[in-house]
Amino acid sequence: MTQPVPREWAADEAVTRLFATHYRPLVRLATLLLHDQGAAEEIVQDGYVALHGRWSRLRDADKALGYLRTSVVNRCRSALRHRRVVETHLAATRPMADAPSAEAGALDLLQHDAVIAALRALPVRQREAIVLRYYAELSEAETAELMGVSRGAVKSHTFRGMAALKQTLGAER
Repeated sequence: MTQPVPREWAADEAVTRLFATHYRPLVRLATLLLHDQGAAEEIVQDGYVALHGRWSRLRDADKALGYLRTSVVNRCRSALRHRRVVETHLAATRPMADAPSAEAGALDLLQHDAVIAALRALPVRQREAIVLRYYAELSEAETAELMGVSRGAVKSHTFRGMAALKQTLGAER
């Protein structure tokens, strides 16, 4: 007595035969479309899995290879569209090559706070001379004119202020 073959077993056997005879040509087709053998193999395997899942809905089992080829080509098109979107998005959102890390930013902030505190501790004239020369980037003549002193006094205030800053900041390290 012969027992009826379950429908899933028929799909297993048919897809296994298709796999044995058409896997390599389908991978070559997908590789030519994608220029990526790894992705091509995945797409072809996904096509076989989809065919197996829909085997019961196939009207003509003889057209399974055509269905499989169409599935592979459509999946390749979809992969190419996805690749283009990813490349476009990555090109638009690439981080700056020399962007500092978060740790570097935190250390810079701590150093900045230490410099500001040391600067505030300087006598007024020294602080003005340093701020105008190095933060405002004024020349000695422009600094002298703004402070109402000679260029020599600017040099003197700047030198003393820088020495005090080095001593204060050097002691903290």
